Amino acid sequence: MAIEEKRAWTMLLVSIGAYGAYLVAVLDRPEGAGLTQAPYVTALLWSVGGAILTSIVLHVAMTTFSPKEENVRDQRDREIHRFGQYVGQSFTVIGGVAGLVLAMAGQDRFWIANAIYLAFVLSAVLSAAARIGAYRFGLHPW
Repeated sequence: MAIEEKRAWTMLLVSIGAYGAYLVAVLDRPEGAGLTQAPYVTALLWSVGGAILTSIVLHVAMTTFSPKEENVRDQRDREIHRFGQYVGQSFTVIGGVAGLVLAMAGQDRFWIANAIYLAFVLSAVLSAAARIGAYRFGLHPW
C-alpha cells in the first residue's frame, strides 16, 4: 500500500472519529437544555485540534516506520491527490453557502457553526474516499 493511500485512510478515520467525538460531546448536554444551548464551541475546538494533532502524529509515524522507497511520491500519487482535493472541495463550497444562507436567515450561531463544520468533515471524508477509490480501482481519465 502506498504511503499516500495510508494517509488517505488515516484522514478518513481521524475525520470520522473526531466528528463522532464532537457529536457525543455536544449531544451530552445538561438535561432540559436545548440543543442550541449546548456548549459546542469548546467541543468543536478540541475536536478540530485533536484531529489535526492526531493526523500529524500518525503521518509522522507512518513516514518514520515505512520503507524509504515507499515514501516517494510519483506522478500517479500527485494526480490522485489532486483528484481527491477536487472531489472534496464541493462540500467546502456547500458548507460556505449553507453558512451564509443560515446567517442571512437569522439562525443561531450554533446551526451556522455546525453546518460549516459538517461540510468540512464531509469534504475530508469524500476527498479521502475518492483517493482510496482511485488507489484501489484506478484513476480513469475523463
